[in-house]
Amino acid sequence: MTTNGGFEPVFCTVVPPHVLDRLARNDDPALSGPAQRTLMRDSEMRGRRRVTTEYSLAAVPQAKAPSDRPLRTLYDAGHKTDLPGTEVRAEGSDPGQDATVNRAYAGLGATFELYMKAYARHSIDGDGLPLDATVHFDEDYNNAFWNGEQMVFGDGDGEIFLDFTIPIDVIGHELTHGVTQYTANLTYYGQPGALNESMSDVFGSLIKQYTLGQTAAEADWLIGAGLLAPSVSGKALRSMKEPGSAYDDDVLGKDPQPATMDDFVRTSRDNGGVHINSGIPNHAFFLVATALGGHAWERAGQIWYDVLTGGELPTKALFTDFAGLTAKAARRLYGDGSDELQAVSKAWEQVGVRIL
Repeated sequence: MTTNGGFEPVFCTVVPPHVLDRLARNDDPALSGPAQRTLMRDSEMRGRRRVTTEYSLAAVPQAKAPSDRPLRTLYDAGHKTDLPGTEVRAEGSDPGQDATVNRAYAGLGATFELYMKAYARHSIDGDGLPLDATVHFDEDYNNAFWNGEQMVFGDGDGEIFLDFTIPIDVIGHELTHGVTQYTANLTYYGQPGALNESMSDVFGSLIKQYTLGQTAAEADWLIGAGLLAPSVSGKALRSMKEPGSAYDDDVLGKDPQPATMDDFVRTSRDNGGVHINSGIPNHAFFLVATALGGHAWERAGQIWYDVLTGGELPTKALFTDFAGLTAKAARRLYGDGSDELQAVSKAWEQVGVRIL
């Protein structure tokens, strides 16, 4: 059982370290240089993040978003690393000339809207947390991250990665790490860490689908589509529909995500493979959503949201724990013998996770 009286903010990036590690070893300095600097910067930021045994709501700024609208502030780091940077756009102000700022502002708003309108959640913490984001972080920075308090976006190196504000699901992904921080607070290692990453992919995808008005059948189920430069042989960072198929590139290598437990990856890198094995619960959600049809944020999303926020998910939950709770939620919400319960049960069976 998780207790939400204390939070340990986790430094979460959208580009996995195994991708940057491979880039950092490339013979071309135009590719290896930015990757090496990004890895170094990520390590610094991870060490710099707030280290406390208690991360309570008292630590949150006193300002709150209005009951039905976000409270966004955008900052420009000016290609430096001091956070948050110079304020460049406040809530309610008109779009400026900087497309990156405008995309980040819109993405923060879209994330707020999905959580508010679909799940009646008032911002990331459920209590009107202001949404702060910094753009143009560092030079050629190949990542975006949530540091426990705010969003930060790099511009990419232009060779492998483009501007990290381009895919709205990347923005939703990172902000959902904040939702997880304030709810289940899943440990960022191994299977609970992969669930943490998967929750961000699930709701990042739902935010994109909600914004586009797409059904489960219409959605591409890709995370980070539009982020890879044209020269890269790939379509996104991850695929929920077909884990392991997002990219296959001479420079990046091949997408290592498994779709089922048969191919579960045991590794000590990437916090025990959190960005890799997340493909398994990702695929389970895709199977549930497409089996049910319609808008995925409604029935499938409601089940996943209830488990994340319901207080029963252990901080060190395994896939089997999560699967069991989704079945329990489906039964509670929709009843025994319901299409929803059948879809959940079948999906976990297909990916090789037992419902206990």
